[in-house]
Amino acid sequence: MTSAASNVKGTASRAADSKPLEYLARGGFIGYGIIHLAFAWIAFQVAFQGSSQESDQSGALQTLASNAGGKTLLVVIAVGMIAMAIWQAFEAAIGESGEQDRTAKAERVLSGVRAILYLYLAWTAIKVIQGANASMGDNSQSKTSSIMDNTGGRWLIGLVGLVVVGVGVGMFIYGYKKKFTKHLKTGEMKPSTRRPIIRLGMAGYMAKGTAYAIAGVLVVMAAVNYDPEKARGLDAALKTLAGNSWGVWLLGLIALGIAAFGVYCIAQAKYRKV
Repeated sequence: MTSAASNVKGTASRAADSKPLEYLARGGFIGYGIIHLAFAWIAFQVAFQGSSQESDQSGALQTLASNAGGKTLLVVIAVGMIAMAIWQAFEAAIGESGEQDRTAKAERVLSGVRAILYLYLAWTAIKVIQGANASMGDNSQSKTSSIMDNTGGRWLIGLVGLVVVGVGVGMFIYGYKKKFTKHLKTGEMKPSTRRPIIRLGMAGYMAKGTAYAIAGVLVVMAAVNYDPEKARGLDAALKTLAGNSWGVWLLGLIALGIAAFGVYCIAQAKYRKV
């Protein structure tokens, strides 16, 4: 490593260890948890009340904004998401504890993906605050339709769908095998606290993984049948489940899992390694 690169890495490492950034990122986990709790509530409504509300993170943000003080809460959440994005960007750049093995490199890639996700959520929150259309489902459908109109577009959308299925399966396995625990300060937890937090994390990741896998399958179907309406991400996945008698109960279980993930995220505000 050159001297200049070493200096840059050292500067990034010191910035990543910033206490203000850590506190903001921990606050961001609380905001992330609140988003998922609102998301879970919408999923329950879609399952058992036939709600037509946007059933994804953008719908959750819109639900929060519609309540008293909701826009102020969204400002706080947006700041937290930006802080989490910066923190994950530093993790992507320098890794955790300077590790350089293959697993650590994979984690750095995941940190980069998380940084993009948190920034996107922050941008969506800002759009909702401004009263603009921030529908993730509409955005996904519009882009899919545009891509499909080009030569080879349907193949590209099909490939994206397969990638989303892979992400969903990976997320399910990540939760089932409790791989998320390596990011937690489990040594600081009492046994009575550790067990429920780990179970919440398992349920949350497995539920989200199932939802993403279904969304990916629908994207593949959209490519095969030239039907962009199926490529609305989580919104299409959850509403497709709600349209079937057996799917309603699966959607109810997914909603419970998403709620569990929301509580798990709030617990991460205290126990996540930052």
